[in-house]
Amino acid sequence: MNPAFLYLAVEGDVDEAVLRRIFVEVGATPVAVYGKSGKDNLTQRLPAYNAAARFWPWVVVRDLNHDAQCAPELAAKILPNPSERMCFRVAVHEIEAWLMADNERIAQYLGIPRDEVPPNPDGDPNPKERVVALASGSRFRRIREEMTPRPGAGRVIGPAYNSRLIEFARSHWRPEFAAQNSPSLRKCLSRVRALTEGP
Repeated sequence: MNPAFLYLAVEGDVDEAVLRRIFVEVGATPVAVYGKSGKDNLTQRLPAYNAAARFWPWVVVRDLNHDAQCAPELAAKILPNPSERMCFRVAVHEIEAWLMADNERIAQYLGIPRDEVPPNPDGDPNPKERVVALASGSRFRRIREEMTPRPGAGRVIGPAYNSRLIEFARSHWRPEFAAQNSPSLRKCLSRVRALTEGP
C-alpha cells in the first residue's frame, strides 16, 4: 500500500474534518475513517487499530480532556506499545485547541478581536467552552445563535456548533500556521508526514 494512503480513527465529526484537513496539508489520503462514536468507543477499539497498524499506516487522534495530567501519560496508559505504523496522538485538551491555534483565522471566522483568542490553546483546560464563550461575543448574529446554547436548552453548545467548526476546519483553518501555537498539533503533523513518506 502507498504510504500516503492512511487509515483514520477519531472521536467525532469535527475531529474527522480536522484530520482530513491535516491529510490534505501533508499529501495523505484517508482510506477509511473509523470510530466517530466518542472517546470511550475509540479507546476500546484502540488495540484492534494498533494490531492493524502492523500492516498498514493508521492515524488515531483522541482528546486528552482530563483523563491524565498530560498527553504522554495518557498515551502510555491506553497504548503502551504502539505498532510501527501507528500514529496515536492526543489533542490537548480537546481538538478545538488545534483550531484556536490558528488565532488569526478563527478570530475572523467568529467575528471577534484576535487578541481574545488564547495565545497558548494547548494550555486551556476547556477549549470547547472557550470556543463557545468566544462565539457568544461575536459581532455576527448567526454565529451567536448557531454556536452558543439557547437559554434553558440544557446543552453546552449551540445547535450548529459542530457544523460551524467543520466548515471552519475545511475551508479556513491552516494547520501549519496553527502548529506554531500548538505543540501537540505540531507533533501530530510531523508524525503524519513521516507516515506518508514511508519507511
